[in-house]
Amino acid sequence: MKIIRGLNNIKSEHFGCVATIGNFDGVHLGHAEILKRLKIKSHQLNVPSVVIVFEPQPAEYFRRGRVPARLSRLTEKAQLIRDKEIDFLLVLRFSKELSSYTPEEFVQNILVSRLGIKALIIGDDFRFGSGRGGDFSLLSSLANFHNFTIEQTPPFLFIGKRISSTYIRYLLRHGYMREAERMLGHRYCIEGHVVHGHKQGREWGFPTANLNLYRATCPISGIFSARVHGLKSTPLMGVAYAGSRPIIDDPRYVLEVHMFDYDEDCYGAKISVEFCDRIRDDMEFHSFSAMADQIKRDCEIARRKLTFDYS
Repeated sequence: MKIIRGLNNIKSEHFGCVATIGNFDGVHLGHAEILKRLKIKSHQLNVPSVVIVFEPQPAEYFRRGRVPARLSRLTEKAQLIRDKEIDFLLVLRFSKELSSYTPEEFVQNILVSRLGIKALIIGDDFRFGSGRGGDFSLLSSLANFHNFTIEQTPPFLFIGKRISSTYIRYLLRHGYMREAERMLGHRYCIEGHVVHGHKQGREWGFPTANLNLYRATCPISGIFSARVHGLKSTPLMGVAYAGSRPIIDDPRYVLEVHMFDYDEDCYGAKISVEFCDRIRDDMEFHSFSAMADQIKRDCEIARRKLTFDYS
């Protein structure tokens, strides 16, 4: 899969495609169904498949800092979409100009003039254009006028519950990791580069790899049993902490992971942390020794959970 950054980088090879549009946050099973249909239509028409996303996401642009934490950053989202064997990912900068497009202008200026779409696959809750004024009915009439087809996927249900990024975010926030995994179709993971931290974990006997999250917040918090990918040929078992470390005077949201039986220099390495089970919520401690004792217990619990976890 190739990534197209902005309208100016659309080439002739991208013209005459089938496309879908959305946030695709987390790329859950509902998204996977849309991508599956996109790929089928691409093969039927023998044209490229294109996924269109926006950066920042529209809600982030309009509401600024008052939005829920993302399930996936753009790089993580791109990898998940790449795994579905899509041809192109078009990343459009969501700006004042783009947000002012009427539904008619969006279809004409982007989908028709720049991409020359043959078909458009959308989710059941898709809205577009200024003020989210474009719905399926309007899009259908525009598709007829511009001579492309449109297909709307029905809600994707799991045990009677509609799968959505919002609901998965709720599950993760409350520690329902297995339920979130079933809706995502994969374990929840966060990837990033290992950076230097306060190095106090090593002083307490629990050296940690600290990740640069490149995000203000995260949909999870607390202590988790985890697997770490990217340092060895097989995943390393460990215990991960996501939060703001109330015992340290540092308000930044961090992700730290202590890997069992591993104490090598991995600064700069890109790793992926796979969250298996939540062990407990974040806690406040009155002393570092009390925290070290609790971390030791957390590690024992994580080892037991990971030893009998075969998924």
